[in-house]
This record gives sequence, structure tokens and C-alpha cells, in this order.
Amino acid sequence: MIGHAVTDMNPFDFVNSISYNKKDLMVGTENDELAEKGYTPFLVNKALSYYPDTIAYANEINGMHHVDNKLQYHYLLNSIRPQKRFSKWSKRQDSADLNAIKQYFNYNDRRAQEALSILSVAQINEIKEKLVEGGT
Repeated sequence: MIGHAVTDMNPFDFVNSISYNKKDLMVGTENDELAEKGYTPFLVNKALSYYPDTIAYANEINGMHHVDNKLQYHYLLNSIRPQKRFSKWSKRQDSADLNAIKQYFNYNDRRAQEALSILSVAQINEIKEKLVEGGT
């Protein structure tokens, strides 16, 4: 891709390149070093781990985190067969109950999750009532 602007590339451009269009984004850019620095192995591996046919490749390259970004990218680019792949990224969802427990007990996420599994619905409702701040 001659003349491709490196600054407007994001990890999803690399994932699309690896999985579908097979265009090498690290060779032939205005500045190949910036393209290599713009490659984020963690995000690319995470994106590829959502698909059954690419999870083994993502796991393999994840074990070789010490290898240069360019080599990791070229391994994935040349190993994975081209195919259009779609998936939604899982996002953490905070519940109102979890937030109430975190605020009431001043717990972190892990501790609040543990407390949520122990507390009854009545206890959680009582905590929520105590956190209600009245006023005008």
C-alpha cells in the first residue's frame, strides 16, 4: 500500500489485513517503523481469539511475545487463510447491585463480586436504600 498514512491506522486495520484482504501494512508505507510501532499485538491477538479457526494462531504468537511486532504480524498474515470474520467484542457490564456494593463497602470489583454472590436480594435492596441521597 504505497502512500498509506500510518497515523490513521488502528489495530482493526491490522486484523482486517490479517484475516481478509491480506495487504501487508508494514511494507510500503510512508514510514515502516511507525507502522510497526502502531501494531498492538495484544489487541490483534484478542481479536483473532474470537474465531475458532484463528485462535490457535493467536495463542501460538501470544507465546512468542518477545518477537518483533513485524515478525508477529507477518506470521499471522501468512498463516491465516483469508475469510471475512465478524464478532462482537465482549464488554464488561456493571450492574446497579455491584456498584451499590462497591460504594457501600468501598470494595474493588473482585471483592464486590464476591459479596454480591453472598448477599441476599433483601440485603442488597437495604444497601441501595441506605445509599439514596435525598435533597432538592
